Amino acid sequence: MKQKIFISGLISKIAYEKLSKEFDVTMHNSMDLLTKEQIIKGIDGKDALLCLLSNTIDKGIICSNPNLKVIANYGAGFNNIDVETATAKKIPVTNTPIVSTTSTAELTLGLIISIARRIVEGDKITRSGNFTGWSPLFHLGNELSGKTLGIIGMGNIGKAVAKRAHAFDMNIIYYSPHPLLDRALEKDYKYEPFEEVIKNSDFLTLHCSYNASSFHMIGQNEFKKMKSTAYLINAARGPLVDEKALLKVLQEKSIAGAALDVYENEPEITAGLEKLDNVILTPHIGNATVEARNAMAEIAANNIISALKNQKPENCINPEIY
Repeated sequence: MKQKIFISGLISKIAYEKLSKEFDVTMHNSMDLLTKEQIIKGIDGKDALLCLLSNTIDKGIICSNPNLKVIANYGAGFNNIDVETATAKKIPVTNTPIVSTTSTAELTLGLIISIARRIVEGDKITRSGNFTGWSPLFHLGNELSGKTLGIIGMGNIGKAVAKRAHAFDMNIIYYSPHPLLDRALEKDYKYEPFEEVIKNSDFLTLHCSYNASSFHMIGQNEFKKMKSTAYLINAARGPLVDEKALLKVLQEKSIAGAALDVYENEPEITAGLEKLDNVILTPHIGNATVEARNAMAEIAANNIISALKNQKPENCINPEIY
């Protein structure tokens, strides 16, 4: 009898096609998010769950199926899964890292350029018929060249952003738990303590993972230390930023602006942000490219295949169970 897999959302067909060659696959054929109860029903009698980053896979879901053999997350992050419970039950949890690097770095640069040059504002003005012609002081923005980009989190995505920003002649400073050891990078990217990066950045971008200790990493105290001309960019994880504090400083124009692709209580957005022109809001599209999503689907499928064949998946985040 074929082992059974439940895919909790509509994803690239690559995963379905690959898995269905060997297994009995059921996929929720809609972009609508499933409820907890629907996920529990979906995994009933199944051997594997391929879930979305936007699904909360808690203890109740994990414990509802004693035969669950693997949870494969369709995303680089995994804070949506109760890894502790999965580990206790000897269930491997996997993710899809690295392949999101290029797409997320490109979006980050797009957000930086857009907020600095007020592109979204300009689009609104033009569409509304309020563009009356070129004028010397009309709709001025800021150039990136010569400005300081501060990066919090110098992992794969952080380094990819730094590489691209360097091509725009930006000065790169960064904070990460461990400074870069690559001598070739050290000459272009300067390590500074966390507070110094906050204080010295013209553009501050977040590229770190999220856990309980990083909740509201950027909040009221950090905003007070930022330059009044600085911009905040978050394409990492929503809870890293205290959105209410951000709303206040944007309303007061204590900082110049912000560009967000992720949100503290996603998909809900702190009321008031949508009314401001000095913030850009995109719908969590950091790795929303055909190339990245296809690669993620293939990796997730390979992770499941390995686990169901009693092999350690390449992208297992709790390898201690093996």
